[in-house]
Amino acid sequence: MDTSPRIKTTTVGSYPVPAWLGNAPSEQDIVDATRVILHTQETAGLDVVCDGEVYRYDLSHPETNGMIEYFTRPMDGIRSDLTFDLIRQFESEKDMGWRRLPAGVVEGPIGSGTMNLAMPCRRAMALAQKPFKFTLTGPHMLAKTLVDHHYGSIETVTEAIAQVLAEQVSRMDADIVQIDEANLPGSPDEWEWAAAAMNIILDAVPGIPAVHLCFGNYAGQSPQQGSWGQLMDYLNALHADHVVMECAFRPAEELVAFRELRPEIGLGVGVVDVKRTMTETPDEIAALIERMESIMGEGRVTYIHPDCGLWNHKRYVADRKIAVLNEGRDLYLGIERDAVA
Repeated sequence: MDTSPRIKTTTVGSYPVPAWLGNAPSEQDIVDATRVILHTQETAGLDVVCDGEVYRYDLSHPETNGMIEYFTRPMDGIRSDLTFDLIRQFESEKDMGWRRLPAGVVEGPIGSGTMNLAMPCRRAMALAQKPFKFTLTGPHMLAKTLVDHHYGSIETVTEAIAQVLAEQVSRMDADIVQIDEANLPGSPDEWEWAAAAMNIILDAVPGIPAVHLCFGNYAGQSPQQGSWGQLMDYLNALHADHVVMECAFRPAEELVAFRELRPEIGLGVGVVDVKRTMTETPDEIAALIERMESIMGEGRVTYIHPDCGLWNHKRYVADRKIAVLNEGRDLYLGIERDAVA
């Protein structure tokens, strides 16, 4: 029987890369770093832990923190070598101010290639003492970073990537698999085909499927413009158990949009602003949960977490922001700290 509180605490995924990890870490280095990151979250009392994504951090593309190339490079049909003409084509066709260069060019049918996401998933699960969540980048965001010379439409590229990712997640034993789409909030008119591609992946998840959306978190900046109200059709179309949303950094009046979220979909609320170094107080976190449940109804908030990944921060800042999650949740629910297992 699940005895954890009805509102569970977790993180979105990324964690600051430990300084001692180095630029070319060995397998054992990755294991050691993952063990430290999981233990940090478990010590803070989080109900669901993540591996920190340090196994895929790419120093050559820090603006996307390994969210793109780690997934596109091993795929069949995508060439990573960039010519001047490809760069010019990307600049002329894509509205991607946060991305200087394309991740590659699609030259043939996209396949899994050498990708094996079940391996890092198993590695982290073997170290975790709490329910574990594995994260990966979604098909819409990956497709938008590519130059297409094969399929002829962004919709078809997105669907092809979704089929590959579905094959990958079908082999994962993680308690939760979370797919991240940080570009769609800036392109809400693309929601219909983006949702169709996302559902291909969500339907293949053996465990609990979740989706994270935010307006970007590149060096503490928010490159995407828009509002959550423009994405409600997308959210309601998802075959997800819950959604993991940026809320702490967003305008308070925007939260009313979540009244339209289907009751079958749980709501994960971002209660920690990752774009500032100041740590929220338990009172601030409790107040944001209260605001959301006053809008949507008691019981609608199922998770709380930071707005996005914590990789931009120093470890001591990230650790403080993680540590306050349980305190704020417990304050709202009236749970005595020494009564929590």
